Amino acid sequence: MQIVQQVLFVAALGITAWLMTRRINIIKKTIQLGKADNRSDRPNERLGTMLRVAFGQKKMFDRPVVGILHFLIYAGFLLINIEVLEIVLDGVFGTHRLFAPLLGGFYPVLINFFEFLAVAVLLACVVFLTRRNVTKVQRLQAADHRELRGFPVLDANRILVIEIVLMFAILSMNAADSLLQERGAAHYEPVGSFFFSGFLKPLFAGLSDSALVLVERVAWWAHILGIFAFAVYVTYSKHLHIFLAFPNTYFANLTPKGEMPNMPEITKEVKIMLGMEQPAADAPTEIGRFGAKDVTDLSWKNLMDAYSCTECGRCTSACPANLTGKSLSPRKIMMDTRDRLEDVGRNMLANGGEFKDDGKALLGDYITEEDILACTTCNACVQECPVLISPLDIIVQLRRYKIMDEAQAPASWNMMFNNLETNQAPWKFSPSDRFNWANDANK
Repeated sequence: MQIVQQVLFVAALGITAWLMTRRINIIKKTIQLGKADNRSDRPNERLGTMLRVAFGQKKMFDRPVVGILHFLIYAGFLLINIEVLEIVLDGVFGTHRLFAPLLGGFYPVLINFFEFLAVAVLLACVVFLTRRNVTKVQRLQAADHRELRGFPVLDANRILVIEIVLMFAILSMNAADSLLQERGAAHYEPVGSFFFSGFLKPLFAGLSDSALVLVERVAWWAHILGIFAFAVYVTYSKHLHIFLAFPNTYFANLTPKGEMPNMPEITKEVKIMLGMEQPAADAPTEIGRFGAKDVTDLSWKNLMDAYSCTECGRCTSACPANLTGKSLSPRKIMMDTRDRLEDVGRNMLANGGEFKDDGKALLGDYITEEDILACTTCNACVQECPVLISPLDIIVQLRRYKIMDEAQAPASWNMMFNNLETNQAPWKFSPSDRFNWANDANK
């Protein structure tokens, strides 16, 4: 029987590894479709940013109660994996509580700490489910935000329920295990008492030894298979940020907010026109696309941003355009970009790893002109993001394409552009009259 369990466990582990590797590879390939963007400068500053924001959860604590609850889930996820390592090794080698003899008296202390985290995670998930479905926090409601309709709401609730089930499984496993230890059952050597799972022991106290073994084994398998399923599912979920938050914050933009880089193509052309630079001998006869129309025109960092989005809605709740009733939602910009990447990924899988034109584009088929023109470029969305995503960067690049490549700027914008060209100011008056207001102020 033990050999059968080991074979089944190794098979489940292998299938999980294969599914995750396949999914990670396609995500990697879609991100690599983005344009080059050098983010290797200032490594010490980047490391510090990652440690503060991703590892230390700094921006989550802008809202202390939510920050504490999220930190409990985050810490539980990181530290309980030590026990998951033991479970995996037990499954492969056919052992039971492999680390107990190695750690001695420290082992029950460690398990009790993990149980505390499990209870904390369970309670935090219950609170988050309540916020979403009972108290109905506005930025998390599909009725108010069209980008959340369908899978996003199901995804958020599903993950919270899965985490509750996983935590209950580990507590049930320990409760049954503890009773079997007390009864001197074979293969259940005494390793010490477990505090939190002890509250579940009365539920199982009337069971026979064989029934208790069944409960312990079912809980053990439910927990580890649930972990395997969770690991695969997360790569299709917004919870991919669990892993991508670290590289995404490391490679975050370190320049001051509000500083918009010039387009190299335009800068080069202007310098050539002014005689400051000579055209390259091998320069193409036509200038490439201005801005971005599809995900392949964005940088790899923009694409990583899309996969890292937590869908928390802090960006949208701070967006002045959205607050005044306009259709722009920075969260939707990121989710639409990720949806486009998912379609591209499926395209690549169907075509042997190569992307073939499917007649769609990010701008038009996913993100509308109305969305990008509503942005005030105020950087509120960038400031609010807990994992340092920049929806603004994508919006600006899409807008540059619409205006510079397709020459489709709103009439009011064209008037402003003409004034900037002729008067060096957005307003329609001569530069020589610019300081007339000062003369009037002295009267």
